[in-house]
Amino acid sequence: METENVAPTEVPEGAYLIDVREQGEWDAGHAPDAHHLPASSLLENLDKLPEDDQDLYIVCRTGGRSIQVAQWLNNNGFDAINVSGGMDLWLESDLPVVADGDGEPTII
Repeated sequence: METENVAPTEVPEGAYLIDVREQGEWDAGHAPDAHHLPASSLLENLDKLPEDDQDLYIVCRTGGRSIQVAQWLNNNGFDAINVSGGMDLWLESDLPVVADGDGEPTII
């Protein structure tokens, strides 16, 4: 099964967006409504994924980790879509980004 790719501007409002970057990357800046699930702990946290059949939009910094996670999820019974270009393109597309803490949101 080939994994679908969408640009950040094509992620529907209200979509279940999963950011698979590590904690420091997440803290620096992420999409306001995203769910944090680092790729490095995906297997231990599959129970945190929604149980219904909704599409999961997967994002990382540039698209490398997210395509791997989306492919794995698709091969294991989930409906996952890769957000190509990642948070770098998200920010370049003037989509909202928030940071955890007092700093200015940035993508690292």
